Amino acid sequence: MDQRAIEIRTHDSIDGIDPTDWDACACPEGSLRPDDPFTTHRFLAALERSGSVGPGTGWQPLYLTAHDEAGMIGAAPMYAKSHSQGEYVFDHSWAHAYERAGGRYYPKLQIAVPFTPATGRRFLVKPGAETEATAALVQGGVQVAADNEISSLNVTFCTEAEAIAGKAMGLIHRTHSQYHWFNDDFTDFDAFLETLSSRKRKAIRKDRRTAQEFGGEIVALTGDDLTPEHWDAFWVFYQDTGMRKWGSPYLTRAFFDDVQATMRDDVLLVFAMRDGHPVAGALNFIGRDVLYGRYWGCTEHHPSLHFELCYYQAIDYAIAHGLGRVEAGAQGDHKLARGYLPVTTHSLHWIGDPGFRRAVAEFCEQEARAVDEDIEILTSMGPFKRG
Repeated sequence: MDQRAIEIRTHDSIDGIDPTDWDACACPEGSLRPDDPFTTHRFLAALERSGSVGPGTGWQPLYLTAHDEAGMIGAAPMYAKSHSQGEYVFDHSWAHAYERAGGRYYPKLQIAVPFTPATGRRFLVKPGAETEATAALVQGGVQVAADNEISSLNVTFCTEAEAIAGKAMGLIHRTHSQYHWFNDDFTDFDAFLETLSSRKRKAIRKDRRTAQEFGGEIVALTGDDLTPEHWDAFWVFYQDTGMRKWGSPYLTRAFFDDVQATMRDDVLLVFAMRDGHPVAGALNFIGRDVLYGRYWGCTEHHPSLHFELCYYQAIDYAIAHGLGRVEAGAQGDHKLARGYLPVTTHSLHWIGDPGFRRAVAEFCEQEARAVDEDIEILTSMGPFKRG
């Protein structure tokens, strides 16, 4: 692409950005299923329309777009944050340290998909404009922060390629880990089990038998098989989990109505049904090569049912549909014994204060070494056959 002037704009609502222009950057796959459903215009719009982000939530939209003389060539889902909730990359210690030293950490800027610890592109650029548009979006985000005397710009769950490019542009690179399952062209679940040690294979089979004893049936629903009543049931599950984990749910009830209207082909709901009524459920989003596990909840507690709905049913679906990976969300060492291996995830950070920036950079270097060691140790403890 020839060198040309690129203009950066900010938008306080995604309604002000044409969905076709946004998705040409976010999912240039066109009519194919998008690689990443979370950066599509319809997903971000559902968050905004439902009141899950916006006034009163601490997530104030401030989307970035990049334009040349031909039109929009890049975008980034950016938010002004008044807290650090719903990010899954924890910087509370940074905030406390900066404020103890007399600084003001909030508001900060966050380039991220709210409440979604799933790796994906955060600098969404049209094919052919990758280098220039990415650089313009990074520089634009930093400039917005600097011009408004905002403490920091944080880019969470970006791709490894973006992390490398961002580090080369002077951002601080931070690493983390979570658990993913990888499909080695398995023909069925038993073929996957054959790659495990005998003890782990037996444990998983016991898990699945135990889960099936809850007294009903397990169903997987997507697309037009989903009805508003299914979302009524899942909302109850989601509220229960949200209250226990976060104190209050991040998403509103209206978000799930919007998903039913605009994204039901992008979701997989797995329910445990007893006497015709759901008693537990897991929500997944479907990418072109990845199944993303997001939320789980129940109104009845049954042994191993959580493992079955969240992990084993996800593996079943990935194998049946030829998906290469299952991302099971943040944290959870119990995933290791169930065939999910630790992988590195990435974030980028710009800190305005030079002294604080040096301290954060040193912390991230030390943390990265610890993350690498943990991944190496956990991988060696994995359930797979040796050799």
